[in-house]
Parts: sequence; structure tokens; C-alpha cells
Amino acid sequence: MASRSKSQSLETIEPVGARVLIRKDEDKKQTKAGIHLPDKVEIPTITGRVIAVAAQVANDDDYTIEKYDRVLFNPKHAIPVDLEGDNRLFVIPIEDVVAIFRRDSDG
Repeated sequence: MASRSKSQSLETIEPVGARVLIRKDEDKKQTKAGIHLPDKVEIPTITGRVIAVAAQVANDDDYTIEKYDRVLFNPKHAIPVDLEGDNRLFVIPIEDVVAIFRRDSDG
């Protein structure tokens, strides 16, 4: 019987079509004024970090989105990905990314 080495490989997700994979930021449990919210009440967050970009989006000069960009997105068409226990990964149509946060590099 041949022995098989048990190597753990990481499972990756590659969005297809005009989509990106986003890790949603955690919902806030405290207001800007410092008031702590009960566990069942959260301020919904619709920002996140781009984890992967579909080839169709990456090859399209009309889209300037890149891996690791922080974005604001409309969660209406977000498809949750059950790969991690925290359920914060979502595949999102590129049209639902409404803003990219950029730092001014002129300073």
C-alpha cells in the first residue's frame, strides 16, 4: 500500500465574471460617541477589503480596483461564502462596489 503524505493545501476562491471577493469589515459595537451597544444591536458596516479580483475585472481598464483595496459596497447582491467560520467573505458584482478608499500620496 502506497503511503500518501498529508499535506494541507489552502483552498482559494477566484471570482469569475465581473465580480470581486470582499472580506467585510466587522460590524461596530460602539458608536462614535463611545456608547457601547448591546450584543444584539450592531451598526451595519458595508465596507471591506478586496481579497480577490476576477480576471475580467483585472483586465478591464475601466476598473481601477485592486487586491487589498478598502471599498464601500452595496450588500444587496452580495453572495456569502462559507469558507471561514466568521462568515465575512462575500462575492460581489463589481457594479455593487460604489467607492474605493485611497490615500493621497502627494504628501
